[in-house]
Amino acid sequence: MPPAEPLRVFTDGACSGNPGPGGWAWASSPTHFGSGGEYETTNNRMELTAVLRALEENPGPLVVVMDSTYVKDGLEKWHKGWIANGWRTKAGQPVKNREIWEPLIERSLARSDEVTFEWVKGHSGDVMNDLVDLLAVEQRDLHRPGGPGAPVGSGGGARLADLTGADLRDERRRRDGRIPEGHLLVVMGQRPPEVSGAVADRVRLHLTQLFTAQATLRPDLVVVTGLREGSERCAAEAAIRADVPYVAVLPFPDPHLRSPGTDQARFLDLLSRAREVVTLEKKVPTDKAGFVGAMGRRDSWLARIADEAILVWDEVDERFARLHKGLDDHLGSDLVILHP
Repeated sequence: MPPAEPLRVFTDGACSGNPGPGGWAWASSPTHFGSGGEYETTNNRMELTAVLRALEENPGPLVVVMDSTYVKDGLEKWHKGWIANGWRTKAGQPVKNREIWEPLIERSLARSDEVTFEWVKGHSGDVMNDLVDLLAVEQRDLHRPGGPGAPVGSGGGARLADLTGADLRDERRRRDGRIPEGHLLVVMGQRPPEVSGAVADRVRLHLTQLFTAQATLRPDLVVVTGLREGSERCAAEAAIRADVPYVAVLPFPDPHLRSPGTDQARFLDLLSRAREVVTLEKKVPTDKAGFVGAMGRRDSWLARIADEAILVWDEVDERFARLHKGLDDHLGSDLVILHP
């Protein structure tokens, strides 16, 4: 049997004030992640904690990808001198953050045959690096004094992986006030040319039927869509036909202005009919890499909040294979693949 392919886990930390409220996160996909935070910490401590938690919570072959040279150099070079010097630097000063460094290095050495470390430049358009940055920042903001995370303590509340049903939905909303109320049915999928013309008509009709049936079982059903051309636009139109409320999720303000060929009048009409509009980021990207990164973060957020999902996908286009895996891991039988 060939050796198992190592799991690629991305890590990041965030802090405001340094020291101040901070957050950490690791993720291998939009639906397989861990995050938490502290009310009084530093950026380096959060970077270290993210890697430590990634090692603790992910057994087996692992590639840990980080944007902190401080953590990577400590793990691969500096620790040898620290240990030899009794956890003191070359200058004779105690090693800062030893209480995190020590267990981190112990775990790293114990798994040296199956764990490797990589560095990626932060904020460079890498979708997974952007995702863990977003998760860490969310936890940082939750741990601000008086913020929504304040009563719970370090870690931001119960582990999402340990919760199900209504408890899971309540904990998600406690952590992120942007999540709409209701049973959230997220629709994502292919765009033109795969979903256009007669194909789009079929997708729209099928979605209308699905929404109508689901609404009889779930009176609190809410369709969630991004309103991009193709599958997402069809979802909003189908929700109108089925008389089911829908929420439009935008990656940043006025994304239609950055999409050549989009029917802007139709976009604005559908936007005005939405029960609610959620705009995830204030900053509008200025180049293609920024646009791709923002769209990736939007997709990750949609996947994380879904109670159910419909992915309009021909199972051939590889661009959606990763999204499918994340949704399938998270939702299982609550994910429907709709062939266009």
